[in-house]
Amino acid sequence: MKETLKKVGLFGIGLWALTEDKINELSKELIDSGEMNKEEGRKFVKEVIEEQRKQTEEIEKKINAKVQETFKRAEVVKKDDLKALKEQMQQLQDKLDELISGEKEETNATKEETKKEQE
Repeated sequence: MKETLKKVGLFGIGLWALTEDKINELSKELIDSGEMNKEEGRKFVKEVIEEQRKQTEEIEKKINAKVQETFKRAEVVKKDDLKALKEQMQQLQDKLDELISGEKEETNATKEETKKEQE
């Protein structure tokens, strides 16, 4: 049985790549060859699928960690950071518009005062 498992690459990282059908097929072969009975076969399939799930989760965690590390190194701007920056820019634009508008009003008022004084 050990030889059969080695043959299909169940040891190490190869487990995550097997499909459930392939695992069931392997179990059937082991039962047919007398290396295990049906109950052991069911248990084997269950254990292999559980181990496959664990390995898949572990691989996903490692990939996610690498992706995050790569983004940090590349200094990529996150969507939330960009949104916050846009909001700050809009606030600054609004204040600038306010100041410009206030200056125009002051200038118009000054012109009117000057006109009245000249009259």
